[in-house]
Amino acid sequence: MSYALIRPFLFGLDPETAHHAAFAALDAQARVGAARLWAGRLPKKPRTVMGLQFDNPIGLAAGLDKNAEHLDGLAQLGFGFIEIGTLTPLAQPGNPKPRMFRIPEHDALINRLGFNNAGVEAALPRLLGRKIATPVGVNIGKNAATPIEQASSDYIKCLRAVYETADYIAVNVSSPNTKNLRDLQAPDSIAGLVRALVSERELLHKACGKLRPIAVKIAPDIESAQIAKVVQAICDAGADAIISSNTTLSREGVAEHAHAQEAGGLSGSPLRERADRVLEVVVKAARKVPVIGVGGVMSVVDAQRKLDIGAQLVQVYTGMLYKGPGLIGDLVRGIRV
Repeated sequence: MSYALIRPFLFGLDPETAHHAAFAALDAQARVGAARLWAGRLPKKPRTVMGLQFDNPIGLAAGLDKNAEHLDGLAQLGFGFIEIGTLTPLAQPGNPKPRMFRIPEHDALINRLGFNNAGVEAALPRLLGRKIATPVGVNIGKNAATPIEQASSDYIKCLRAVYETADYIAVNVSSPNTKNLRDLQAPDSIAGLVRALVSERELLHKACGKLRPIAVKIAPDIESAQIAKVVQAICDAGADAIISSNTTLSREGVAEHAHAQEAGGLSGSPLRERADRVLEVVVKAARKVPVIGVGGVMSVVDAQRKLDIGAQLVQVYTGMLYKGPGLIGDLVRGIRV
């Protein structure tokens, strides 16, 4: 199968319509086992992180499968793990459309989706009923209508809901598309939130006998002098991993493009250097706490760079949109572990 033949059709559609069309095709292929043809023959490159076993260190970042609707197809592509969400306690439509903008000249995407999802309860039957062996992380956030001062209650509600079905829980405090959300990244604020979640996790652990890892996803736009402090606060509060990093508000590298003036987070190739600079600081500050690297992974070279910096796992999102589903197999075969 050649993505080069399919991409012009998809890119002729608006990004959200293309997203749904691509997943409809992937789901149809998955039902007959054909989606695995995109991956080809894959070597096992196992890695243990957060106490979990991964067949390989290449994962899907949150945002592509918000409601856990496409797990079979995604697993057949060869991912070592899949992160779904962001899920919020209540369903919400997200921001008004249009809210996704391609910048093909730079292999980039700007989105301001705003945690559009069907609500955490809607995803539970699919998470409970999944047949795939691939580890699945659940990315959680707060509803847009919840005051920032009450954000912890939303995260705790989501944690309780997904605890028994998630392999790990990712705490999203870094999306630029929910008002004031990034305020939660201040060292005192994030420490308080993580402590509350870890405390709730202990109760859930005792109740069901399962200890689920908690990862925290941070932004690449934290001031350089503050990154280490934020990471230290997260680690000291008891998080099991850090995901570095989310989309950026910077328009470095795409400033001349018409869509550069659109509000939202920038991902893809222009994010790579910024994400890697932040990753270097995060890995050093996190010490023994594992780090998941994400941002600008379009090739084996990009993925290997994150591993060489010290990330133990790597996630992909925008790279799939531009390079196609075969990118995952290429990354797994090409990286050195």
